[in-house]
Amino acid sequence: MSEEEYEVEALAVEVSAQPIELYKVLKIANAVSGGGEAKYAIAEGYVAVNGELEQRKRRKMYDGDVIEFNNEFYVVICDQPVDESPQEPELAMPKPAKKADKPGAKHASGKGRGNKSASGKKTRGNKADGKKKSESGPADQSTGRKPISF
Repeated sequence: MSEEEYEVEALAVEVSAQPIELYKVLKIANAVSGGGEAKYAIAEGYVAVNGELEQRKRRKMYDGDVIEFNNEFYVVICDQPVDESPQEPELAMPKPAKKADKPGAKHASGKGRGNKSASGKKTRGNKADGKKKSESGPADQSTGRKPISF
C-alpha cells in the first residue's frame, strides 16, 4: 500500500508543551465546547490523526501532527522541545508529610481516631446497639475477601 500525499488547509493549534493529549488539542482549537465533548467525539470515531481513525482520547500529539474533525483540519504547532518526563511520581520518592493533627487529638493510645458526629460521639466502628460487628466467616481463597452481612 503506497502513501499518498495531498495538500489541505489546516488551522494551526499552538500549544506550549509537547506531547499534549488529543482531547486537549480539540479543546484548545475550540473545535468542541469542552473536554467531555472532545472525549466523546474521539471515542465514537469522529476524529482522525495523520489520516488514520483515532479512538484514544489521551493519544500523545506532537509538533506537526494533523487532526481531522468535523471536516476541518488542525495542525499542532509547538516550538518547545519534547518533554517525555514521567507523569507518575517515582516509587523511591518520599511520601509527603501528614497534615498536623488538630489540637486535642489523642493518638498515643489509639483512642480518638474515629470520626465524631456533632454530638461528639464516635461514628466509625460502632453499631446502634454499641457492639462491634463480628467477623462473618473465612476468607475466600481466590480473592482473600471475607463475606459480610448487614
